[in-house]
Amino acid sequence: MADTVMVEIPVTPQAAEALCDPKRRERIGKLVSDMLRPRSPGEDSLAAIFAPIKNAARADGLTDEEIEAELATYNAKRRL
Repeated sequence: MADTVMVEIPVTPQAAEALCDPKRRERIGKLVSDMLRPRSPGEDSLAAIFAPIKNAARADGLTDEEIEAELATYNAKRRL
Protein backbone atom coordinates (compact mmCIF):
# COMPACT_ATOMS: atom_id res chain seq x y z
CA MET A 1 0.00 0.00 0.00
CA ALA A 2 1.33 3.38 -0.94
CA ASP A 3 1.46 6.20 1.59
CA THR A 4 1.10 4.09 4.70
CA VAL A 5 2.11 4.87 8.25
CA MET A 6 2.61 2.58 11.23
CA VAL A 7 0.17 2.86 14.14
CA GLU A 8 0.07 1.00 17.39
CA ILE A 9 -3.26 -0.48 18.51
CA PRO A 10 -4.06 -2.88 21.34
CA VAL A 11 -5.02 -6.40 20.22
CA THR A 12 -5.35 -9.79 21.88
CA PRO A 13 -2.27 -12.04 22.07
CA GLN A 14 -3.86 -14.30 19.44
CA ALA A 15 -4.35 -11.38 17.06
CA ALA A 16 -0.77 -10.23 17.66
CA GLU A 17 0.48 -13.70 16.78
CA ALA A 18 -1.57 -13.73 13.58
CA LEU A 19 -0.18 -10.30 12.65
CA CYS A 20 3.38 -11.61 12.67
CA ASP A 21 2.83 -12.64 9.05
CA PRO A 22 3.71 -9.61 6.84
CA LYS A 23 1.20 -10.51 4.11
CA ARG A 24 -1.62 -10.87 6.63
CA ARG A 25 -0.59 -7.59 8.29
CA GLU A 26 -0.78 -5.84 4.91
CA ARG A 27 -4.25 -7.28 4.20
CA ILE A 28 -5.50 -6.27 7.65
CA GLY A 29 -4.03 -2.78 7.21
CA LYS A 30 -5.86 -2.41 3.90
CA LEU A 31 -9.11 -3.64 5.46
CA VAL A 32 -8.81 -1.17 8.35
CA SER A 33 -7.97 1.68 5.96
CA ASP A 34 -10.94 0.81 3.74
CA MET A 35 -13.30 0.57 6.71
CA LEU A 36 -12.26 3.96 8.03
CA ARG A 37 -12.02 5.68 4.67
CA PRO A 38 -14.10 3.92 1.99
CA ARG A 39 -13.11 4.81 -1.55
CA SER A 40 -16.71 5.65 -2.43
CA PRO A 41 -19.75 6.64 -0.37
CA GLY A 42 -21.54 3.33 -1.04
CA GLU A 43 -18.52 1.17 -0.26
CA ASP A 44 -18.38 -0.35 3.21
CA SER A 45 -15.84 -3.16 3.71
CA LEU A 46 -17.40 -4.29 6.97
CA ALA A 47 -20.85 -4.51 5.40
CA ALA A 48 -19.32 -6.51 2.53
CA ILE A 49 -17.87 -8.99 5.01
CA PHE A 50 -21.16 -9.42 6.86
CA ALA A 51 -23.44 -9.55 3.80
CA PRO A 52 -22.87 -13.24 2.94
CA ILE A 53 -23.12 -14.18 6.63
CA LYS A 54 -26.41 -12.33 6.95
CA ASN A 55 -27.70 -13.89 3.72
CA ALA A 56 -26.89 -17.38 5.03
CA ALA A 57 -28.73 -16.61 8.28
CA ARG A 58 -31.74 -15.43 6.28
CA ALA A 59 -31.61 -18.61 4.20
CA ASP A 60 -31.79 -20.55 7.47
CA GLY A 61 -35.00 -18.70 8.30
CA LEU A 62 -33.78 -15.91 10.57
CA THR A 63 -35.32 -12.46 10.19
CA ASP A 64 -33.27 -9.25 10.17
CA GLU A 65 -34.67 -8.47 13.62
CA GLU A 66 -33.48 -11.84 14.97
CA ILE A 67 -30.05 -11.35 13.43
CA GLU A 68 -29.73 -7.87 14.97
CA ALA A 69 -30.89 -9.22 18.35
CA GLU A 70 -28.24 -11.96 18.21
CA LEU A 71 -25.55 -9.41 17.36
CA ALA A 72 -26.68 -7.15 20.20
CA THR A 73 -26.54 -10.07 22.66
CA TYR A 74 -23.09 -11.06 21.42
CA ASN A 75 -21.80 -7.48 21.73
CA ALA A 76 -23.28 -7.09 25.21
CA LYS A 77 -21.55 -10.28 26.41
CA ARG A 78 -18.20 -9.11 25.00
CA ARG A 79 -18.46 -5.83 26.93
CA LEU A 80 -18.73 -7.57 30.32
